[in-house]
Amino acid sequence: MSERAAPFYCPYCGDEDLRPSEAADGRHGAWECAACNRAFSLKFLGLLAQGLKRSESGGAQI
Repeated sequence: MSERAAPFYCPYCGDEDLRPSEAADGRHGAWECAACNRAFSLKFLGLLAQGLKRSESGGAQI
């Protein structure tokens, strides 16, 4: 089994100084940003059944 993926940057401020959060009610996927002092959690929901298909104009369609 592989390790869980970690975020590369904070979704709020974009900084890379992230640490796993121990005080977030024990939730898995919780992270703390030392730069903006925010805590957030990530959760993988799954793969899309159809995936994304590119249209001729270059935009993604579901």
